[in-house]
Amino acid sequence: MILAIDIGNTNIVLGCVEGKKTFFIERLSTDKAKTELEYSLKNVLEIYEIPVDQIEGGIISSVVPQVTELCRSAAEKVIKKPVKVVGPGVKTGLNIKLDDPATAGSDLVVVAVAALNEYTCPQIVIDMGTATTMSVLDQKGCFIGGVILPGLRTSLDALVSNAAQLSQTSLAAPKKVIGKNTLDCLRGGMIYGNAASIDGMIERMEEGLGCKCTIVATGGLAQAVIPHCRHNIIIDEDLLLKGLQIIYEKNR
Repeated sequence: MILAIDIGNTNIVLGCVEGKKTFFIERLSTDKAKTELEYSLKNVLEIYEIPVDQIEGGIISSVVPQVTELCRSAAEKVIKKPVKVVGPGVKTGLNIKLDDPATAGSDLVVVAVAALNEYTCPQIVIDMGTATTMSVLDQKGCFIGGVILPGLRTSLDALVSNAAQLSQTSLAAPKKVIGKNTLDCLRGGMIYGNAASIDGMIERMEEGLGCKCTIVATGGLAQAVIPHCRHNIIIDEDLLLKGLQIIYEKNR
C-alpha cells in the first residue's frame, strides 16, 4: 500500500490505498505556521492501525508550496520511504491542452487522471473545496480547460464577514428553497445557489462541447451540495487518492 496526501488551501487529505481498496481517508487543517513535527502523520496511522512496514512509499500533490516540503519530510520520517511530489518531471499520462500546461494545479491534474481511469469521456470533473473547480475532459480524454468558482465555505465566510446582521451557520440545506427566517435564507442561498450554479455551468459546458458528459464530483463539500443538483452527478470521495495512486504507479 502507499500513503497518498493532497495538500489543499483549507485541508490536507490523506489516506492509504492499495489497488481498488482505500484503507482510510482523513482530513487535517492546513496551517502554514505548523512545524514539521506538528505535521507528523504517525498518530493518524496508529489510529487506523496501519503498520508502517507495510507502506511501500508515498506521494503528495499540493497547491500550498510553503507546506509541501514540511509534509514530505514529515511523511518520510514516519514511513522511512521516499515520498514523491506531483510536479514537473512526474509522469501523469494526462494530455493537458491548456495555454500553458505547466500552470495546471496538481490537484486538478490528479483528479482528472483518476476520472479518466474510472469513467467514460467526455467528462466534467467537479472538485469542491476552498474553491469549486470544474475541469473538462474531451471525447479523447484530453484536459481542455475549465472554470474556478468561489468555494461554498469561502463564499459563506466572505458574506458573513461583510454583512453585520449575518452570522455563521451550518451547511445543512433547509427544507424549502424559500426561507422564512434569516438562517434558512442564508443556508438556502449557499446550498441551493451553489447547486444551481453548478447545474448552469454544466449546461453551458455541454453546450460548448456539443455533447452530453459524464459528471463526477469530489471534495469535502460535495456531499453538501451535489445531492441538490438536477443533473446526474456521480460523487466519488476517493477520486484524489485514486489519482495519486495511479500517478505513483506510473513513476515507479
